[in-house]
Amino acid sequence: MFAMPDETPRIKPLPENEWDETVAGVVSVTGPLNIFTTLGRHPDLFKSWIGFGTMLLLEGRLPARDRELAILRAAHNNACTYEWTHHVRLGHDAGLNDAEIAALAAGLDEHPWAPADRAVVAAADELHTTKTLSDASWASLSERFDEPGLIELVILIGHYTMLAFALNALNVQPENVQPEEEH
Repeated sequence: MFAMPDETPRIKPLPENEWDETVAGVVSVTGPLNIFTTLGRHPDLFKSWIGFGTMLLLEGRLPARDRELAILRAAHNNACTYEWTHHVRLGHDAGLNDAEIAALAAGLDEHPWAPADRAVVAAADELHTTKTLSDASWASLSERFDEPGLIELVILIGHYTMLAFALNALNVQPENVQPEEEH
C-alpha cells in the first residue's frame, strides 16, 4: 500500500514555547499533534483552516460513519500515512469494523459494501480519479443525502485530499502511534 514517510519532517513542529493562543487552544483539546504544531507555523492560515476543519470533522451534517468512510478512502487514495493513522481510530469510534477499515485500503469490489457505504467510497474514488462525479454517482448519493449533505461530502473529500497533499509534502510525522492497519 503506502510506506511511512521519511522520518525527517520538512518543517519541524513548533516547540511549545512558540505556540500562539490558537495553537495552544487546539493542543489543549487534542494534545500536541504534529499536524497542528506544524501548520501552526503559518498563524493566519492555521486560524482560518482550523475553523473549517473543525466544522467538517466535529460539526458537520454527515453521519460520523460516512465522514470516516470518505476520509479514510481519501487518505488511502492519496497515500497519506498521517491521515490514515489518525482516522483509523476515529473510524472505529464511528462504528467501522476492522474488515471495513481494511477494505478501505483495497479495491472497491473486494468488500461487500452496503449500497449507502459503497456510494460514499465510490464517490471518494471517482473524485480522486476524475475530479468530478458522474450523474449516476450523484443520483446514488442523492438517495442518501440532502443538498447540504451532498455539498458537505464533496467538500469533505476535497478537504482531506488537500490536507493529504500538505501532510505528505511537508513530511508531517505521525506521533508515536502505530497504525492499526498495515500500509
